[in-house]
Amino acid sequence: MEKGVRKFDVIVIGSGSGMAIADAALSHGKKVAIIEDGPLGGTCLNRGCIPSKMLIHVADVMESINSASKFSITSAKARADFGKIVSKVSRVIDDDSKSIEAGIREEKDFTLYKETARFVGPRLIDVGRETITADKIFIVAGTRPSIPKISGLEKVPYLTSTEALRLKKQPKSMIIMGGGYIAAELAHFFGSLGTKITIVEMTDKLLGAEDDEISEKFTELFSKKYNILLGHKAVGASKKAKKIFLEIQNIKNSRIKKISADSLLVAVGRMPNSDILDVGKSGIAVNEKGYIKVNEFLETNVAGIWALGDIAGIYLFKHSANLEANYAAHNAFSSESKTPVDYRAMPHAVFSSPQIAGVGLTEKQAKDKGLNYVSGKYYYSHTGMGAAMQEKDGFVKAIVEKGTGKILGCHIIGPDASTLIHEVIVAMRFEGTVNEIIHSVHIHPALSEVVSRAFAAIDYN
Repeated sequence: MEKGVRKFDVIVIGSGSGMAIADAALSHGKKVAIIEDGPLGGTCLNRGCIPSKMLIHVADVMESINSASKFSITSAKARADFGKIVSKVSRVIDDDSKSIEAGIREEKDFTLYKETARFVGPRLIDVGRETITADKIFIVAGTRPSIPKISGLEKVPYLTSTEALRLKKQPKSMIIMGGGYIAAELAHFFGSLGTKITIVEMTDKLLGAEDDEISEKFTELFSKKYNILLGHKAVGASKKAKKIFLEIQNIKNSRIKKISADSLLVAVGRMPNSDILDVGKSGIAVNEKGYIKVNEFLETNVAGIWALGDIAGIYLFKHSANLEANYAAHNAFSSESKTPVDYRAMPHAVFSSPQIAGVGLTEKQAKDKGLNYVSGKYYYSHTGMGAAMQEKDGFVKAIVEKGTGKILGCHIIGPDASTLIHEVIVAMRFEGTVNEIIHSVHIHPALSEVVSRAFAAIDYN
């Protein structure tokens, strides 16, 4: 070992899902270094899924109040104390983060480095004024917002999701660049509380990674609430007085127009933090987008170094990172044989309004694979609870292998989509067929009947 290099049994870079690995290492009697340059708990807790969903629940409540008239309920127009809402959520998040840090510092076999990790050589990591190494290194350092190269943008006080979740004052108007799930969720939060929203998206629909019927319906419904500018890209940004101006270009005819708002949110995607870590100094291979390459066991090309979560780029979900952490810990510390990660039936959800959830193949993916399939859908409004909710647009779409009834995919748009999808996840995870769903007794008139009826409506024979 090089002089002046501190040796640990295990190094974990990132305190989100990486904490599961640190805890597993501790249970095997290892001395562990945890490196985290931000608040403890990682992206999900501090600037991602937890604070965003707490804020989005407020938006859901606000939307319910403002739509009460369709149930013949009259109420005064609701008003939100934006500053208090954000402050309350931030306080909960910060307390949780501090609790995690306190727990780490109390454990004698944990050493916490609140520094930016940088590889400086083979298996060597600089953390502040120290250089450390370990037999086993786990890179769980996540991603950060991707910022496009747009003329003048660097001179404009734009927001990313990180800052948007901590705003103390509600903007009267907001331009959102991007049409993915972050854009959709934050548009719902700010828009439901009264901010005038304009979304600029390069493609012809929002949430383009979803099944086509889902994204088309979502785009239609969102366009009734907000100003949606599809087929446009931002080419310039500037600020004058208190307004932010964005020049956008029509992709089809190249015409440019200028729009303005009080605030600008950049939500065009994420990029891995592998460049900040300088992983190349340790010989760790990355792909063309900078995501660290791993095998089915989450091992990098360098022996004794694993990567998982967003920085590996397989799935960019917290639940997939948690799954990977369990496998990585098993493969690194168990005396049993290594086990490849089982990604079967990996679901996702978009907590906007309408809510979306999906698992498995979209219809386009099934078609592109040349599969022999049938698809069908069933509307919420055709069930007792859907009718009671006066839900006119929501539906469940099922995609099934013809002849066998094997479930290939399921996609839902409408209330409680993220909950309704779970019986399909279980059936797919354990290689079930349509029969496992349609022959299970569903409570009547619970909303889950819409899932059962979607599959029952398909003739796959």
